[in-house]
Amino acid sequence: MRALAVIDGEHYAPVVRDALAELPYEFVCAVLVGGREKLRGGDEYGVPLALDVESAIADHEPDVVVDLSDEPVLGPVERLDLASRVLALGVPYVGADFRFDPPARMPFPLPSIAVVGTGKRVGKTAVTGHLARLLDRDRDIVVVAMGRGGPPEPEKVTVRPTVEALVELSRSGRHAASDHLETAAVVGVTTIGCRRCGGGLAGAVATSNVEQGAEVAAALVPDLVVFDGSGAALPPVAADRTVVVVGGHQDPAVVGGFLNGYRLRLADLVVVTMAEAPTAWEEVRTRVSEIVRDGVPVAATRLRPRALGDVRGRSVAYFCTAPESAHAALRHELAASSGADVVHLSGNLADRDALRDELVKVDADVFLVELKAAAIDVVAEAGLDRGVEVVLAANDVVSIPGEPDLDELLLDVAKFR
Repeated sequence: MRALAVIDGEHYAPVVRDALAELPYEFVCAVLVGGREKLRGGDEYGVPLALDVESAIADHEPDVVVDLSDEPVLGPVERLDLASRVLALGVPYVGADFRFDPPARMPFPLPSIAVVGTGKRVGKTAVTGHLARLLDRDRDIVVVAMGRGGPPEPEKVTVRPTVEALVELSRSGRHAASDHLETAAVVGVTTIGCRRCGGGLAGAVATSNVEQGAEVAAALVPDLVVFDGSGAALPPVAADRTVVVVGGHQDPAVVGGFLNGYRLRLADLVVVTMAEAPTAWEEVRTRVSEIVRDGVPVAATRLRPRALGDVRGRSVAYFCTAPESAHAALRHELAASSGADVVHLSGNLADRDALRDELVKVDADVFLVELKAAAIDVVAEAGLDRGVEVVLAANDVVSIPGEPDLDELLLDVAKFR
């Protein structure tokens, strides 16, 4: 196996030379990543030295990168950054007690875009919906979505599901707020629902039926397929383009550290959501801009709720997953856009016990709810039981003033010759 060695000057050259000879690889090159304590000048390693890992991989095409460095040259932070750089070039990265492999991604025959996130609840599904709605104006679009509550077999949805249909699905034992159902209900494009279990540090999944879902989508022969990731997990499909969604509320060190650097290096566009106070979104955008490939745009946006039914002049209780710090702005935006009297706003959709306790005290004409978490099995069921109308809500992705226009950037990503 052809290998590139990562070495440092904190080891004596003879020790490194012997290690290269002992290890079960054909070392074709090495990169000296720092450290001078053990260097005497004119040190020889028995293989050519390259300036950096990227040029070494391009010139020598190794099968694996073997890290023979150590503290203090490469600590945990630096090592995971290097792992991200190597994985983004499609090469495994191994060390004395670790191994990282690029997530396996099956080829796909049609034009495709993957929308992936750097964590859960960053607005990824909203961006997927925005992209699908935008492209559906003049193209035939299919969305393939995977989730932790997806169906055991790929499920094609061609008709917008109603609240009543979702309740019936929930009563059958299914998760009725899975991402593919949300996209189908909010956007109205054909969706293929899939499931996955487990998520690796670089975004690989332990199991999924996304490959079968991709085959279902390909058989429909649409103009373009959008593959929607799940949390920080990546669809196991080699999409032509990748949009990475980052939450402005996330820790900048997490967004750019660990193996999120790998995700960002895949990006053809990065969308920063929740770019408003009190989040540190400007720090997040700065960190993202330091990592992405040259020329990759980064756009800051906000998420704004929109009722999918007419609630004007009615009292509304809005149920979502947003943190409490965002509730005041959401209440104002929702009242302004819908003409409703927002009498209650809850961020407890992901906490069923708190949600049930809260619902007992809520009095409103309409329950307006994001299609996430306990939206159907708790909120919709409570509404039907009490004779309260249940209306679904979308999250629109809005460019903030002074930022690049999101629609223009998405249309650029979706240009295929």
